[in-house]
Amino acid sequence: MSDSARSDIPVLSDPPLGRPRLKRLRLAFILVGISLLALVSTAFGMMMAVASDLPQLENRSEFKRAQNSILVDVRNQYLATLSDQGRIIVPSKDIALNMQHAIIAIEDERFYENDGVDLRGIGRALFQDVVSGRKAQGGSTITQQFVKNATRAQNRRTVLEKIREAALAYHLTRKWTKRKILTEYLNSIYFGNGAYGIESAARTYFGATSEHFGCGKPTNRCASELLPHEAALLAGMVASPSTYDPVENREAATRRRNLVLTKMLEQGYITRSEYEGSTRAQVPTNQAIHPPQAQAASKSAAYFASWVRQQVVDRFGPRKALLGGLRVQTTLDLGIQRRAEDAITRWLGRPPSGPHAALVAIDNATGEVRAMVGGSDYDRAPFNLATQGQRQPGSAFKPFVLATALRQGISPGSTWVSSKQVIQVPDSSEKFTVNNYEDAYSGVSTLARATTFSDNSVYAQVGIKAGTKRIARTARRMGIRTPVSSNYAITLGGLRQGVTPLDMAHAYQTFATGGLLVTGSLGAGERGPVGIRRVSLRDRRERVLRRNRPVRRRVISKQVATTTTGILESVVKAGTAKAAALGKVRAWGKTGTTENYGDAWFVGGTDKYTVAVWVGYPAGVRSMHSEFRGQPVAGGTFPAHIWHDFMVSVIQGEQERLKRLCEREEQGRKPDAKPSKRCIEAGLADDPTAPAPEAATDAPPASSVESTAPADEGDGEATA
Repeated sequence: MSDSARSDIPVLSDPPLGRPRLKRLRLAFILVGISLLALVSTAFGMMMAVASDLPQLENRSEFKRAQNSILVDVRNQYLATLSDQGRIIVPSKDIALNMQHAIIAIEDERFYENDGVDLRGIGRALFQDVVSGRKAQGGSTITQQFVKNATRAQNRRTVLEKIREAALAYHLTRKWTKRKILTEYLNSIYFGNGAYGIESAARTYFGATSEHFGCGKPTNRCASELLPHEAALLAGMVASPSTYDPVENREAATRRRNLVLTKMLEQGYITRSEYEGSTRAQVPTNQAIHPPQAQAASKSAAYFASWVRQQVVDRFGPRKALLGGLRVQTTLDLGIQRRAEDAITRWLGRPPSGPHAALVAIDNATGEVRAMVGGSDYDRAPFNLATQGQRQPGSAFKPFVLATALRQGISPGSTWVSSKQVIQVPDSSEKFTVNNYEDAYSGVSTLARATTFSDNSVYAQVGIKAGTKRIARTARRMGIRTPVSSNYAITLGGLRQGVTPLDMAHAYQTFATGGLLVTGSLGAGERGPVGIRRVSLRDRRERVLRRNRPVRRRVISKQVATTTTGILESVVKAGTAKAAALGKVRAWGKTGTTENYGDAWFVGGTDKYTVAVWVGYPAGVRSMHSEFRGQPVAGGTFPAHIWHDFMVSVIQGEQERLKRLCEREEQGRKPDAKPSKRCIEAGLADDPTAPAPEAATDAPPASSVESTAPADEGDGEATA
């Protein structure tokens, strides 16, 4: 019998359809309701929490919390203070409408319409990012940017932080007027070159112009006088002060300014005639730009401090960099820096109208900058000749030609015709004419000899055979970061755009390291030399935030590098740079003199340092036909002499420091302990394992370093 037929077993009826589904729906509604309630509660709590931050966002409150950051040298000696010493808070009435309109046009065109968060702007930015495959636009409003800066959140861009910023920006629009938000924002942003806040920026970039002469007083603020093209330049710089710096990147700054002017025209802030007149205006030159006065150990060291300051700002954001209480240990050695200043002053003095010099010294082992002279007085002339002065290198560029030729299998002993050259440029009616200095030719010359005496006619032939595009690639790989042209004139150092002493020193250092380009995780820009060793906080624990890690990359073979420096030794021993000779200390390098003696160089090195020296007029190319004792200024004159005196002083200073160290070591050494290797190798301590010395003679020991420069020799070269 089946169970269904038994009377003692109750038969259960089927459950009513739909009841469990109804329960699940009720449960879902309850959960959604609870979630919405939690979300609303969270949002309300966040709004209440961020509301407490509002009083702290004003610039005057921020001043009370700030602590200046400082720079110290490689031996922890005070170098400079990173502060916003030029910052002046101004009210809305002292900010020109042109400036207010320009910043709105480029940063937040719906500023007066949105509630602190612009959903349309975010959507547009996301679309552009997807289309371009990279982050092409930002979606932040001016209010959000102000909140980000004020809450010091530039470097912790988490999702929660962004949500908090958006909530605070929304809340801020309920508490502050749009006018107040815009004013606080313009008073808080960084405009590059030490200019923090709109009034400081207006003074820095335009305060010295005839249109604004005398501005800056409480009754006559510079920010209140900004013209459309001036306001557009400043507004365009906000996104990236270093990228759109009119000193460093004049063309990029002009393009960005014109983009702002275009948006101002489209949004009705300026007329067509104002637009056309503004786009024709020139961006300020380096002579017209006057950053706030620097607080540095010396007027010369301020150039290095300004170079490092921009790197710190780029890495940490302006607020944390200048007001975050950082302690930045740099690579500069103030002792070596003073020796560089003394060597330049000894030869050039301090004439306001005479030639100036720039010098950069780099440690070969680490790629660290030990000295940088970018001018004599930063407060008077802040343009950094060492990092910003792009000048023609002349024959100082020839080592890159030589290295390329060696890589292509051209031997140093290969022979070439030394005579005037007239070379047809391919696919052109132009002829490349090459003459030697004073029409001095040797008839036939080896490549090595042509390097020693800087024979232009030979180098033109060698460079063309090696390949001008290959030469350009070699220079770039070795550390030249400015664009390098590939025209025939490159064989003699005739570039379409100049090079800086900083890059020349760094590129030559690659020869000294056996073909390794040395930079670091805290190196300057793209593959640049190192100016920062460590960044820590100025508190009791001195917590380290960043530490430089050396980065070495082979760019030419060791054999090519060694052969090149070997040939360049002859330039110092017997060629155009005899004034740079250091006696028994190995030295190598190359002179450079441009057409009509407009620029003069000597770049060279020892086993420990590579140093570039440039001499010329800072305001532009000007002939130095009689400034060296009535004779022309060539690479073998002022530059070689300055290089020599600087290196002699550095070597002697290091010998004295080592002597003091070995004396202290000897005093504390136990009787059975062996002296250190460096003291033994320097002859400052006896080696107990060495054989007994022979009887001493009465002859005095020879000096290991020449202390006086040889008689003045010219460079004997000029770029064709």
